[in-house]
Amino acid sequence: MVKPFAAALRYDGSLPAPLVAITGRGEMARKITEAAVRYGVPLVDGKDIADRLVFLEAGDLVPEELYEPIAEIFAFVMQIDENMGRLIEK
Repeated sequence: MVKPFAAALRYDGSLPAPLVAITGRGEMARKITEAAVRYGVPLVDGKDIADRLVFLEAGDLVPEELYEPIAEIFAFVMQIDENMGRLIEK
């Protein structure tokens, strides 16, 4: 049985690329997911990307070959944040 995997990414303008904040399998993946839900962090199911992130350590920068799919995820999350902001303003 394959254990679930989770990764949390972080990016701000001071970094040359997004970095891996934390990764985990099995129970740790469950805890990462629960924390994301608790703090309102959007979750994205990206098995193909997660399979590649599993080999990175916390603090590692995302490799260049993942820039495009990671950028798409960040754009998706930013769109969610904008939409939520509009709903809250109403």
